[in-house]
Amino acid sequence: MTVATPTIDLAIETHGLTKRFGHQIAVDGIDLAVPRGAVFGFLGPNGSGKTTTIRLMLGLAAATSGDIHVLGRDMPHDLRDVLPRVGALVEGPAFYPFLSGAANLRRLDTADRCAPSSTRRARVADALERVGLTHAAGKKVRAYSLGMKQRLGIANALLSPRDLLVLDEPTNGLDPQGTREVRGLVRSLAADGATVFVSSHLLAEVEQMCTHAAVMSAGSLVAQGTLDDLRRVGLAHVRVRTPDGDLARHVLSGLGLAPEPASGPRDDAADGVISAPLARTEMLPEEIVGALVAQGVRVRGFAVEGATLEDRFVALTGEGFDIAQ
Repeated sequence: MTVATPTIDLAIETHGLTKRFGHQIAVDGIDLAVPRGAVFGFLGPNGSGKTTTIRLMLGLAAATSGDIHVLGRDMPHDLRDVLPRVGALVEGPAFYPFLSGAANLRRLDTADRCAPSSTRRARVADALERVGLTHAAGKKVRAYSLGMKQRLGIANALLSPRDLLVLDEPTNGLDPQGTREVRGLVRSLAADGATVFVSSHLLAEVEQMCTHAAVMSAGSLVAQGTLDDLRRVGLAHVRVRTPDGDLARHVLSGLGLAPEPASGPRDDAADGVISAPLARTEMLPEEIVGALVAQGVRVRGFAVEGATLEDRFVALTGEGFDIAQ
């Protein structure tokens, strides 16, 4: 078997990565490319293979076939050299409930053979401060909320300087303020030169903090690239605000467009928004507006909008994504 040579400017690189459980294929020959310094969103519906892929990358599970390179090194062959440079939060944090948050972090840091004991307390205090848990450092973890435990898991990933952070659903259980803090933390880590790999199902979070993304569906990698690249591939949409919804749909259909079904009860006395994919890119917006007005549609608003990440992901996977927390 020929082993692929790692690309120097990629923090994570896989070739033909496959994982089977009996006759079931969980990860199906994916070629993943995560640029160094990126905030990379790893997206997909539940059961699409995201967490299994992460476990393969970190040496927590053995691949059936394929090559994995992390920070330019072969995995799992170079596991001992790579893992000290990687911080990870995978499948939720697990801590000793009878110990405080700070004591848990000190205990975990002690298990890291590469972590200097002389700076342990200072590093634990700094990690707790970065995730906003200084006030709860002495509180037993059994009294922590789910969001606080999630922050403590991120703090554990930050105990030592890392070249790569792998965060599996890092905003799970956080309130809006905590979500904003994690978003800012991820940006600061990237600004310091780290690559951040974020598995998430929250499109709004990905759009606000990621520079690149990949989409998984049923174990296959169906798209990857910059956020702009992913949006650019999708269709633009015409959106018409009008009280004449039925008539507007009829006119748009006559122009060769396909209005999307109305959501919720219709009330033609109030404005509604009619949306249709703009498949015929040669059609000018003014031509559409002119046709609507000529047929008596009262147009109170009109826009041609580029494809959103939600549009693109639903088209790729056939499934919906959460867009807010």
